[in-house]
Amino acid sequence: MKKGIIIIVYILLLYKSFAQTISQKLEKAYRVFEHDEQLKHAISSLYVIDAVTGKILFENNSQVGLAPASTQKIITAATAFGVLGKEYRYKTEFFYKGQVNDSLLTGEIYIKGNGDPTFGSWRYEETKPNVINMKFVKALHHQKIYLYSGSLIGINDKWQNNTVPDGWIWQDIGNYYGATASALTWNENQYDMVLKPAKKQGDSVNLVRTEPKVFYQFINELKSGAKNSGDNGYIYFEPGSSINRIRGTVPCCVDSFIISGSVPDGDYFTLSNFANVLNENRFKEDSVPFHLAVTNQPVTSAASITFCTHYSPSLDSIIYWLLKKSINLYGEALVKTLAYEKNGYGSTDKGINMVKDFWKQKGIDVNELNLYDGSGLSPLNRVTTHAQVEILKYARKQNWFKYFYDALPEYNGIKMKSGTISDVKGFCGYHASKDGREYIFSFLVNNYSGSSLSLVNKMYKVLDILK
Repeated sequence: MKKGIIIIVYILLLYKSFAQTISQKLEKAYRVFEHDEQLKHAISSLYVIDAVTGKILFENNSQVGLAPASTQKIITAATAFGVLGKEYRYKTEFFYKGQVNDSLLTGEIYIKGNGDPTFGSWRYEETKPNVINMKFVKALHHQKIYLYSGSLIGINDKWQNNTVPDGWIWQDIGNYYGATASALTWNENQYDMVLKPAKKQGDSVNLVRTEPKVFYQFINELKSGAKNSGDNGYIYFEPGSSINRIRGTVPCCVDSFIISGSVPDGDYFTLSNFANVLNENRFKEDSVPFHLAVTNQPVTSAASITFCTHYSPSLDSIIYWLLKKSINLYGEALVKTLAYEKNGYGSTDKGINMVKDFWKQKGIDVNELNLYDGSGLSPLNRVTTHAQVEILKYARKQNWFKYFYDALPEYNGIKMKSGTISDVKGFCGYHASKDGREYIFSFLVNNYSGSSLSLVNKMYKVLDILK
C-alpha cells in the first residue's frame, strides 16, 4: 500500500516538475520575443494549456481582445459543426412556370438559392461549373424542353444580400478574398483578370479580358513592377456602382499575369451564367438577351414545376476548405446560414449573435468575442486568446473533432490556423510533443513593425518549445 502511494506521489511530482519546466521554457522564450524590436509598439498574447488536464502552462494578456484575423475561422467552424452538424448540405432548386408546346417553354425559369458558397466552385468534382451546367441542361431535356422564351429569375426571399460586413476595407472588397456571401453564389463570386504586363518596369499594364466575362467599367492604373516582384495589384470596387479601379503593380517581362476580383452581386452573376448556358446550348431562337431579375417574393403557385435540385458537399467538406485555404466567403456564408436555419433569415448580425449565444452556453464570456464578421477579415474584430483556446478545447471533445482537426493546415510542423491582415499575425491550434504530451494554444500579435516573415519566424521559435 505504502509502495503504491509512493509511486503515485512520484508520478505527480514528476508531472509537476515537467509542467514547471515547460512553463519556464515558454516564459523565457516569450520574454525574448516580447522585447524584440518588432514588438516595440505592438501588443501580443499567448495562452497555452495542457490539452488533457486543461492546466494553464503559460498565459500573457489572455483576457485582452486582439484582432484575430483568420484565426477567427476556428470559431465559425466550431460553431457551424455544433449547430448545423457535419452532414449539413445546402440546397439550390430550379423550377419553371409556363407552358411547354412542341419542346418550347414559354414562361419563367426560377433559381432559388439558400446561400450555398460552393455552387459552381472548382474545388469539388460535383460543383464544378461544367458539371452543374450540364446537369441543368439535361434536366430541361428530361422535361422535353429544348427551346426557351422567357426570363431567368433568381429568388432571394430569406437571405441578406449584397452587404459588406462592418469594417471591411476598400482595398479588400474588390479582390477575390473580399467576395461577400449571397443567396446565389457562382464560382465563389470571383473572376480572373487576365493582364499583359510591359517589358519595362514602370510601364502600363494592359487588361486583356476577364474570365468569365463581367460587365464592369475598369479604370486601369496598373504598372509593371520589377521582375519576379509578385502580385501587388489591387482591384478597388466602388460600392453601388459598376466601376472598378485597378492599382498597384504586377511583375514585368511575362507573357501574361492573372489577378482575381470579387463579384459584388452573386445573384446576377449566377443568372448570367445560366443565361449563357441556354444560349450556348441553343435554347433561344433569336439574339435578344434573356431578361434577368431577382425577386424577394417566394413563388407559391402550384403550377410551378421543380425540374432540378442541387445539393452542396457536406459541411465537413466545406469546413475543410474554410480552414485549409482560409476562404473568407465560406466563413461569411456559414455565419449567415446559422441565422437562416435558426430564424429563417440569413444575416451577418443575426448569425454573429448566434455564435455568441452558442459559446455563452458553453461558459465563455461573450465580451471575449467582439465579432463583426465570420471570416476575420474585418480589422474591427477583437477576440481573446483565452476564448480561442476554450473553443479549441471544446472542439477536441466532440464527435466531429476529427474533421475539424484534419482541416487545420500545418505550419512549422504544428497543426494550427494562421491569420494575417495588416499588422496582425496569429496562430492557434494543437500540438503533440515528442514525448506524447498534448497542447492547445493561441498566439496573437497586433501592430507589429517590420516584415511579416520575420515576425512569423520569431513566433515559431516560441511555439517550438511545445515540440
